[in-house]
Amino acid sequence: MDKRFFKMFGLTEEQAIAIIDTPLEQLEDASDKYIAVSHLINYPTEQSIAALVRAIENSNPDELDHRIVRRKAVESLGRLQAESALPVIRQCLKDDDIYTVENTVWAIGEIGTKDPEILEEVAQLLDKPGQIYRVIIHTLANADYQPSLERVNKFTQAKDEPTRSAAIATVCRFSGDYSQITEVMALLQSSSVNSRRGCIQDLIDARYYKAIPEIARCPVSLVFRLRGLRMLLDAGVPSGEITFTEIQPYLEKVLYDHPNDLDLVHEYDAIPVLDFVINELYETDFGRCYLATKTLLDIYPQEAPQALLTTYGDKAYNDYGAHYHVMKLFGWLKYAPAYDLLIENLHNREPQFQKSRAACAIALGELGDARAIPEIKICLNTPIWDLKYACLLALDRLGYSSGRQICANDGDWLIRAKATSNQYMNSTAYIV
Repeated sequence: MDKRFFKMFGLTEEQAIAIIDTPLEQLEDASDKYIAVSHLINYPTEQSIAALVRAIENSNPDELDHRIVRRKAVESLGRLQAESALPVIRQCLKDDDIYTVENTVWAIGEIGTKDPEILEEVAQLLDKPGQIYRVIIHTLANADYQPSLERVNKFTQAKDEPTRSAAIATVCRFSGDYSQITEVMALLQSSSVNSRRGCIQDLIDARYYKAIPEIARCPVSLVFRLRGLRMLLDAGVPSGEITFTEIQPYLEKVLYDHPNDLDLVHEYDAIPVLDFVINELYETDFGRCYLATKTLLDIYPQEAPQALLTTYGDKAYNDYGAHYHVMKLFGWLKYAPAYDLLIENLHNREPQFQKSRAACAIALGELGDARAIPEIKICLNTPIWDLKYACLLALDRLGYSSGRQICANDGDWLIRAKATSNQYMNSTAYIV
């Protein structure tokens, strides 16, 4: 698991444990304990696990501040995959707070127990009203707990799309009958971004490789699509069910992430003004962002560069969603004055801007400026696979084939496969 995002507090392990062991009413700010239990994810030690267990045992579920700490402590134990804490975590399945129960079920799934008694307790929650059923179904599916099949089947008609999606995918997986999987596929075009994201995970869990082309075109953040394709590749290539060559075009179109290669679910009733379109780049539903990107390219190619520079200086520099779209747009717009800004952000190591680094590599390839080659080559040393792959694409675009030689013996099989493949993206498809 990637833990770069959990190192956001400057506490030592000892300081965090001391805060956890301080009664909540003695702390100046009740949120300090929440921060402490969050921070211990960075310390996979027995003393950290023990402190998190104490945070659960010493909490009063009847008080809101205690419940919030209790939920987070359970989550942190799940992230630490603390099997020794399972007896205490398990007790939280009986909580009246549905969010504590949700975190508990998720943590049990992360720890990965096969204990049939624990899994049966999780399955029984499907009969309890008012629960967050998707995470329950997801955990049972990943544990391959077949005795839950009939109970899961009841949710294949659920009104809630993410719950219905998880249930259908699990029934398909448990029964071997995939006749209903098209109902999950249809949710890739849902108006709800949560449904779109959720069904990608469900198709991954079902190992439904036929969905790869549609996943690649789903209008959600490329993070979800790349994760889906990578997980399916890691499972399907070794088993012989798919090949890298078959999936390579879809993977690379996701990395290029041009709006013309997506099946957009939103549309405008009339051509919007430029300011409105720019503001749409800040939407949390990337489907709206991609529609805005397409509109800027199709309707405002002359005005867009200056508007993008303005919004970058205003707030996009600090908004990781809009930041990504602005960087990518500079490439599609062939805006050469953005070269220095793209180089700067290519090397931005702040974790929230990771996908922007790959976007910058792609954009620099689109600019066609050979000065970028040595800068992009530096990033071939990264452990971040999608950034490295994007750099190979950009170097190919710039006519520098030696990048492939550098990565021919890479430790990541997918990067090796790209470096030694004869297939190049048809870059003419991306000329705007």
